[in-house]
Amino acid sequence: MEKIETIHTTYTGQLRTEAIHVQSGNKLITDAPTDNKGKGETFSPTDLLATSLASCIFTIMGIKAEEAGFSIDGATAKTWKIMSENPRRVAEVKIEYDFTICDLTAKQKKILQGLVKVSPVPLSLHDETKQNVTIKFKD
Repeated sequence: MEKIETIHTTYTGQLRTEAIHVQSGNKLITDAPTDNKGKGETFSPTDLLATSLASCIFTIMGIKAEEAGFSIDGATAKTWKIMSENPRRVAEVKIEYDFTICDLTAKQKKILQGLVKVSPVPLSLHDETKQNVTIKFKD
């Protein structure tokens, strides 16, 4: 059986790529960041790594919330990507989740807190990539 590609990416020049999600046809453009010879007009590949981490954790939280019968709709996250040199890589991703819009029980909060390190992207990152995740709940 032939495997169908997930993403088809084209280098379009000037440190820019266009990636097409094959199943949906949605397109994503990347630029090199301004601190690495790029235009910085859209997400850089390393920005997408940080975005993937935040989105993956949110997705697993959403799945578990639905299964447990509660909602996290409207929750937000702020994400920072911290680079290092020699070698140039993402050294740390800092994420601050904000669930203050959600009315959650102590049990529901505990469910969400337990999901920070167990979704696919956190488990896929190199051990040296620091994942600094905090969660803010309504008091």
